[in-house]
Amino acid sequence: MDVICADKPIKLRPARPWRTYLGGYLLDVLEGVPEPKDGNFPEEWVSSVVTARNAGRERIVEGLSMVDGGDGQTPMALKDVIASAPADFLGVEHVRQYGGVTGVLVKLIDSAERLTIQTHPDKRNARALFQSDFGKTECWHILGGRAIGGLSPAVYLGFKPGVTREKWTDLFERQDRAGMLDCLHRFPANPGDTFLIEGGTPHAIGAGCFLVEIQEPTDYTIRVEKVTDSGLKIDDFMCHQGLGFERMFDCFDYAGITGGETYDKWRVPPSRLNAAAGRADEYDEYEIIGYGGTPFFRATIAEIRGGYEADCGASFSGLLILSGAGVLIAGGYERRIKKGDQFFMPAGIKRFGIAADPGGPVKAVRFFGPQTANARANLL
Repeated sequence: MDVICADKPIKLRPARPWRTYLGGYLLDVLEGVPEPKDGNFPEEWVSSVVTARNAGRERIVEGLSMVDGGDGQTPMALKDVIASAPADFLGVEHVRQYGGVTGVLVKLIDSAERLTIQTHPDKRNARALFQSDFGKTECWHILGGRAIGGLSPAVYLGFKPGVTREKWTDLFERQDRAGMLDCLHRFPANPGDTFLIEGGTPHAIGAGCFLVEIQEPTDYTIRVEKVTDSGLKIDDFMCHQGLGFERMFDCFDYAGITGGETYDKWRVPPSRLNAAAGRADEYDEYEIIGYGGTPFFRATIAEIRGGYEADCGASFSGLLILSGAGVLIAGGYERRIKKGDQFFMPAGIKRFGIAADPGGPVKAVRFFGPQTANARANLL
């Protein structure tokens, strides 16, 4: 078992919580699961210190990332590792501003059906309604997908003009699911696209989407459909999260705009990071969401064909390997990596490197917590 310390990468086990919708086939493929299939475990939570909220499954701890100590080792939650020395693992400035939590949650999502229409509280409503320091602003980066029922993947985002609280409430009470979906804009889910979804914005991930979601670290989800596309009945608590059916409508932002305005407002263009570094032959790296778009998180994606080195500064990060194989190097630490591997990179790591195997690039996502007062541009 690797020694757990704040200057070496921490390898994590997959964390697949139960969800109300079906999917997960592509996650099984990514993780090398024999006989991959869709089911009620369509999400992989990455570097998670958050417990999933599922009615009827309260006694089951789901969603927390566990340290991969090898076979026969008693698993230890990443949450407990960080709690043992927060400033060492997260960084002094981060702990000063946000306490001993990461402030970010990342998920890989593979949907075999459309998710229910939902929204999440912004930070103001999270404090007022859930007594939480974090809301659930999120972003989606589309990795790919698959056609379901002959339809290409798509996402639904933002109210069209003219949707009022009264109209939205009426559609909910009548459970006019088609009418509710028609209130939202529909956009193709093209690989490489990134959408920012601020708390309060109604949305739904369509069938066939394979994406990485970066978000504030909560699982507060307000749902307006009482049944899923596959026919699963949604528990009342899973709709209103304990608020009740009247107060849950406080969480929606009813400022509807046109489809073009919505696309321009919430689609985030990538920003290339390594063009001036003289390493274009070694790797391509893009910032897919930055602190200029939201102070809540940051993420980059890289395709590494040769050698690569990262200057980490004094911030923690998470690392998820989407494809390829190679070697991860950090000081005296050296480990083989492959697709599906994930690591928590403590703040004590000042530099690390990735060397891709010949014959195929390593594709990796790196993500960061909320912006700190002394944050600077960390490159993957």
